[in-house]
Amino acid sequence: MTLPASRRIRHAGHWSGAADHVSLDYDGRFLRRKVLHTDSGGRFLVDLGHTTSLDHGDAFELEDGRLIGVIAAPEELLEITGDHLTRLAWHIGNRHKPCQIEARRLLIQRDHVLHDMLATLGATLREVSAPFTPEGGAYGMGRTHDHAH
Repeated sequence: MTLPASRRIRHAGHWSGAADHVSLDYDGRFLRRKVLHTDSGGRFLVDLGHTTSLDHGDAFELEDGRLIGVIAAPEELLEITGDHLTRLAWHIGNRHKPCQIEARRLLIQRDHVLHDMLATLGATLREVSAPFTPEGGAYGMGRTHDHAH
């Protein structure tokens, strides 16, 4: 049996009427070709022309026109609060780590080295499980990458 395929992404705010949804963590929302399982148990093939970073609220458009909405799945994160969030965000960015920036907290993927560094800088740290939607890269370039890219 041939799986339905998606070769096109519809961006958040430019579509409506999802036939189903797929919940993906941050790393799972960076893909080019992969079979995905929808939240209701369906399957489809993603076959994009290039590796693409998806955001919560985007959708895969299947060849038959159905839309599969993308949901940012909860994942294991480190919540950073305290005084001087701007300074703490700078140190995270200086290490090229994705960071979700909110008014009263920062969220990063759990990392014991960053945990220790941030604690030394006076941050209040708490392990949480939440959807992770970090800032994109500068100049419209999408995701940032660590030095291993």
